[in-house]
Amino acid sequence: MTSPSPNQHGISTPPPLTEKSPQDMSSDTNPSEAFQKQQLTTILLLTATSLMAMFLIALDRTIVTTAIPNITDEFTSLPDIGWYASAYLIASGASQLLFGKIYSLYNVKTVLLLSILLFEVGSAVCGAAPSSVVFITGRAVAGVGAAGILAGSVVTITRVVPLEKQPGMNGLLGAVFGVAIILGPLVGGALTSNTSWRWCFYVNLPVGGAVMLVRAFTIKVPNSKTVSLSWTEKLWQLDPLGALCLVPGVICLVLALQWGGQAYAWDSGRVIALLTVTSILLVSFVAVQIYFPKTAMVPPRLLKQRSVVAGLWQMSFVGAGMYVIIYYLPVWFQTVKGDSAVKAGIKLLPLMLSMLIASILFGAVTQKLGYYTPVGILGAAIMAIGAGLFVLLEVDTGHAKWIGYQVVFGFGMGLAMQTPTIAVQTVLSSRDVPIGMALLFFGQLVGGAIGVPIATNILSVQLLSKLARVSGFDKSLVTSGGVTGLISSLPVEMKPAVLEAYNAALQDVFKVGAVLTALAFLGAAGLEWRSTREGAVRSPPADEEKDGEVVETSATMF
Repeated sequence: MTSPSPNQHGISTPPPLTEKSPQDMSSDTNPSEAFQKQQLTTILLLTATSLMAMFLIALDRTIVTTAIPNITDEFTSLPDIGWYASAYLIASGASQLLFGKIYSLYNVKTVLLLSILLFEVGSAVCGAAPSSVVFITGRAVAGVGAAGILAGSVVTITRVVPLEKQPGMNGLLGAVFGVAIILGPLVGGALTSNTSWRWCFYVNLPVGGAVMLVRAFTIKVPNSKTVSLSWTEKLWQLDPLGALCLVPGVICLVLALQWGGQAYAWDSGRVIALLTVTSILLVSFVAVQIYFPKTAMVPPRLLKQRSVVAGLWQMSFVGAGMYVIIYYLPVWFQTVKGDSAVKAGIKLLPLMLSMLIASILFGAVTQKLGYYTPVGILGAAIMAIGAGLFVLLEVDTGHAKWIGYQVVFGFGMGLAMQTPTIAVQTVLSSRDVPIGMALLFFGQLVGGAIGVPIATNILSVQLLSKLARVSGFDKSLVTSGGVTGLISSLPVEMKPAVLEAYNAALQDVFKVGAVLTALAFLGAAGLEWRSTREGAVRSPPADEEKDGEVVETSATMF
């Protein structure tokens, strides 16, 4: 593969060197130096704005976890906890499959700026939300914007930064992403405790605005040749039929899981109708992908590859188990242990740090072994054991145990999350690598979008059941109050029994997380044993077009 020339990046090349007299040498030096300075300035600005944008969307994934109890207190919306995660995850996951094509078909800078604007609007709506419904809407809008920012940042790097510098840039983005994920609960807890949970979202506005201004007026990004297609050709390339089946299908499934057994009985007409519509839409999505393979969001040829299917399975259940634990462990700290939001954020550090350490070790261990599958199997097993340990949490559990449980879970998660990405890069052609990566990212987010509502349903049903056994307790307080507000409003003599009920209900939630995580082990075991030393890992070109299918080969995953 040849390195793209400066012209392919939209930057004019300096004049060709020819034999000159000494008097003319100085006049040749200035344009060359000016070009190098212009290129360096562009790369520095690109690096700074990409890191800022990546930090924002990574922070936004976990900053809300420690704020959720306070949000439920203000909106008296305990049953909506699942939607605070699912709205963002569904929107981001479904959009991720589309943005690779969108950046191939439309002006890169325009799409990226609109994505940042969407993220900013969603954040503003969340910060100013007067009700739970408005807050959920804002999370969905922010999720779409975050997907566009993630894809756009990598596309921009691929098209502007010289090929030999791209691995370093992507590594830097990944490191910032990991640090932001760790800081999210801490920042969210600090803002919630010292100001208001609304500042968890307002904080995005000035930073995002600065990124938009710099990107709008300084950095030029070359477009793909497919930008010149007609609007009807572009629309068809986006697989609108597939999108119209997939997104509503996932939403109907989440609604059924959220309402079933809680708002409505499982055999009620509404829940049955939702499950029926879900089945029809998802089967229709599969049919569209099969009958229109050239424009399919998920080309059928990918699903014929064993490691892709196994990796998608593993990533989906890793995402489901991960988000259940990450969203409900802070709830356990703030309800059962009575911690503040900021203290709950600090107490999540063992999980986040162990995940980051394992992610770093994964590369070294895999390189030493030459195979990724055994590391993935080990990681999935450790993660499942860690998730199971959370079921042992009690009201009087000491620091050593909950720290140890987090370290085990986080370390396993760090190993398990990396394996499918390496598998996809190893077994697929360079043309299909970005589609496979986007598919894994989709599985991780949608897995979380489905897992969290299941856990929320379990929490609500089990909490009501267990609180019914507490003498003198009014069950209506559960649906009319928030998480921490309910505990603080109780008489002193009733609190121990209610705390035990909360702990028991959260143990059931952690059982859900353990089961979901254990299912990820099946995917890890199904991965092919392919050596990474055979030269199979490929660096995809900027973009390819084959048989009428537009492919933006710049997607990545963090």
